[in-house]
Amino acid sequence: MRNLKKISWLGFIALVLLTACNDSKTGDSNENPVVSSEAGDASMDRTVLPIKEPIRQTYKELDARNAKAPVRFEVKAPKGAPNVVVVLIDDIGFGASAAFGGPINMPTLDKLAATGLKYNRFHTTALCSPTRVALLTGYNHHSNNAGSIMETGTAFPGNTGVRPQSITPMAEVLRQNGFSTAAFGKYHETPPWEISVSGSLDRWPTHSGFDHFYGFIGGETNQWAPLVYDGTTQVEIPKDKDYHFTTDMTNNAISWVRFQQALTPDKPFMMYFATGAAHAPHHAPKEWIDKYKGKFDDGWDKLREKTLARQKELGLVPQNVKLAPKPSDIKDWDKLSADEKKLFARQMETYAGFAEHTDNEVGRLVSAIEDLGEMDNTLILYVVGDNGASAEGTMNGLYNEMTYFNGVPETVPDMLKHIDEWGGPSTYPHYAAGWAVALDAPFAYTKQVASDFGGTRNGMVVHWPSGIKAKGEVRSQFTHAVDIAPTVFEACKVSVPKTVNGIAQDPIEGTSFLYSFDNAAAKEKHTVQYFEMFGNRAMYSDGWYARTIHRPAWQQKPSNTLDKDNWELYNSNEDFSLSTDVASQNPEKLKELQALFMAQAEKYHVLPIDDRLLERTDAKAMGRPDLMGERTSVTYGEGMKGMGIDIFISTRNTSYTMTADVDVAANGNGVIVCQGGRFGGFSFYVKGGKPVFTYNYLGLQSYNVASTQALKPGKHTIVYDFKYDGGGLGKGGVGTISIDGAKAAEGRIEKTQPGIFSVDDLADVGTDDGTWVTNYGASSKFNGKLNKVTIQISDAKQTAMDTKKEEEMKKQLAQKKSD
Repeated sequence: MRNLKKISWLGFIALVLLTACNDSKTGDSNENPVVSSEAGDASMDRTVLPIKEPIRQTYKELDARNAKAPVRFEVKAPKGAPNVVVVLIDDIGFGASAAFGGPINMPTLDKLAATGLKYNRFHTTALCSPTRVALLTGYNHHSNNAGSIMETGTAFPGNTGVRPQSITPMAEVLRQNGFSTAAFGKYHETPPWEISVSGSLDRWPTHSGFDHFYGFIGGETNQWAPLVYDGTTQVEIPKDKDYHFTTDMTNNAISWVRFQQALTPDKPFMMYFATGAAHAPHHAPKEWIDKYKGKFDDGWDKLREKTLARQKELGLVPQNVKLAPKPSDIKDWDKLSADEKKLFARQMETYAGFAEHTDNEVGRLVSAIEDLGEMDNTLILYVVGDNGASAEGTMNGLYNEMTYFNGVPETVPDMLKHIDEWGGPSTYPHYAAGWAVALDAPFAYTKQVASDFGGTRNGMVVHWPSGIKAKGEVRSQFTHAVDIAPTVFEACKVSVPKTVNGIAQDPIEGTSFLYSFDNAAAKEKHTVQYFEMFGNRAMYSDGWYARTIHRPAWQQKPSNTLDKDNWELYNSNEDFSLSTDVASQNPEKLKELQALFMAQAEKYHVLPIDDRLLERTDAKAMGRPDLMGERTSVTYGEGMKGMGIDIFISTRNTSYTMTADVDVAANGNGVIVCQGGRFGGFSFYVKGGKPVFTYNYLGLQSYNVASTQALKPGKHTIVYDFKYDGGGLGKGGVGTISIDGAKAAEGRIEKTQPGIFSVDDLADVGTDDGTWVTNYGASSKFNGKLNKVTIQISDAKQTAMDTKKEEEMKKQLAQKKSD
């Protein structure tokens, strides 16, 4: 029977081949020519996306063999369009890299600059998310509703955190024009309340123009234990003792581009390669950190001087440039104690090793593109920083950055205990603010300060062998992050869309700087630009620069109200570093620029200005979405994980109860529910068959409430109940564990964290992904069946009433004692 079937199939195949042969003899073609949308095809309108396909033809012919198929429609990139790679390094200042006069070796940056161009007047917005949306769209950050990071969005236009429909990302424009697109690393453009299965997914990378995404969604990540997404799916990182996220994302980027080129070598690609480095936590392999041992013992004041001298030698700044005055809050290095110098020097060694390690990974990607033979026709824009160096590590730096978000100061003696492990997996570190000022040389201020070039001026190298004749030169035209997209569009011969998905697009706000590629003396075309972040604001116009320093990054609150700020004026054409205020000599010019700022601020949705900082992390107070809303109870199930603070119910500063319905295996073990990780968090779990609750206070101290009674195999209801002391934020309370209605353990937790546990160690049910809150043994995964866990928090009003009652009772008791 099998042989008969085989013969039948062979006969059928022979018949098909014979028919095809006869058809070819009669001249009937089975080929489907492709109608492409290359530049020469005038019928393609690239200003309307998606590019409209032809009207489908109808036929009267019955037999397909007697009809001719239409030309197949396919959108292709314009002929000769280059590949595009945008590299974006995080939190690194103008004067950090050796290419721009700094102390950190970045050989890949040097190599690209030697055969490309350095831009010494490129600007960002002074903060992460705002720069990223500006760079990836060609529109100002407030126009993108990203006046600040997404986690501090408000209800006002310009700050909602939701990209308007009238702005389409560069990647989506290129994708609809025939490019393959991919993003790797840090994204930080998705509103935090949308980072869940409930979406919306519209502002995730793969719904914002990228065919592929591998990286993290938030503002920072633990490089040793990141929370990683492949597309929109959270994935487990490789089990490798030497794992580091920057290496992992590079491996994935190389794999993707090789795959893309193997399958479609004639199709150009656009890659966005945005590292989490060198943003805190500063994590690097020890051998990279040790390369800088002893190199920063002279301190930050000497480093500023050396950097400016090198910048002059490299022709990056005019010879008459002076260092802008160092902010008075930054201590002189020679007045520090020996312990301070020892700690701070190691902090900088770690950061430098982190940054050089990052550039090395960029180099691996560049080598892969070279190996593919695509280097000549690849436009690389290597942007060295999304803002200035960060002073968010406060004056002494941080062993655990989460202490900053909880208002807990760290002392030099305490941090010195960890100096040998600095930058390793047991730390979550940041450096002292003095290093940020030094790495932003020759300027005065840092990240967050949008009114100083130390916050907004970043080095950029552009490399495109087949498109740029000039090699190893410097370009000094004023440029900005919003100029990246229009430059890419012009280089790729892609039109700026007027309509996308039926929605009229806003006129693009950036200016292409392609004109400067082969003309160093070309007159700059981007002549007016506003700057604003947390009340720090400035106005650039044809070299004149009016500004006010409303609040340095190391201050929690501004010194003045917005209407009382002092404005300064600089001629940046003559004063590169903004060292000399000329407002008193030019009062009318200052007034002119102040008025221009207000006009621009109104036009681009900057007004009203919100200068609050930590207060803006309160979603309800700011009027932005919070998935929990007014709910006081949520029931979770196994497999729910990676839930951020805008997704998971908040147990901070209140009483709460966790009720778990479980089916326990023999010698039960694993997490029921947890939030946070090694550097702060809580976990309700079973270990060795016994229920336990652990509260990890900032990685400094753990409080345990543990049952001495082991669970028998089978179904149980396990409850953890916490009675908050009240009387303010971050107070303690009493925790009680009960098993099937019977009390099994009780213990006191002396203090709790008033703020967040972590940015990337999030809430999980049935496991503890990322770093662990505590030691669970061999695995954090619950080895029984977790049916559900319900978390019930106390009503806020009731908690306040109870606290007030307690205070009244204490007063009455005290009165009785005194009587």
